[in-house]
Amino acid sequence: QVQLVESGGGSVQPGGSLTLSCAAPSEWDFSRDYITWLRRRKGKYLEWVSSIYDDGDLIYYSDSVRGRFILSRNNWKNTATLEMNNLNCEDTAVYYCAAGLRCLSAIGCTEYDYMGRGTQVTVSP
Repeated sequence: QVQLVESGGGSVQPGGSLTLSCAAPSEWDFSRDYITWLRRRKGKYLEWVSSIYDDGDLIYYSDSVRGRFILSRNNWKNTATLEMNNLNCEDTAVYYCAAGLRCLSAIGCTEYDYMGRGTQVTVSP
């Protein structure tokens, strides 16, 4: 069982920024899998946000966050970072880090073997 731990959530005003981090166990071969961020808005389904593969050669974003969010990873530290800029109220959600892709493609995939407990992001005036 791989335990992923998210951190960095909080409250921010519209237009503000937050950076989320995902930490994986040091004994896990972090570099061999997609690392993905998902989110769940209140009363909504789980939504795919962004995925990154290997050393960052492949990075995908959903249309709703492209141009505002930046995903990166550090395979030496087994961490992934989601920099979120120009946040708006629609970004309010619980954000989850996930690994262990179950789909043929990472784009849009919300099914993973491992997912953290999530961190709350709230954007409000």
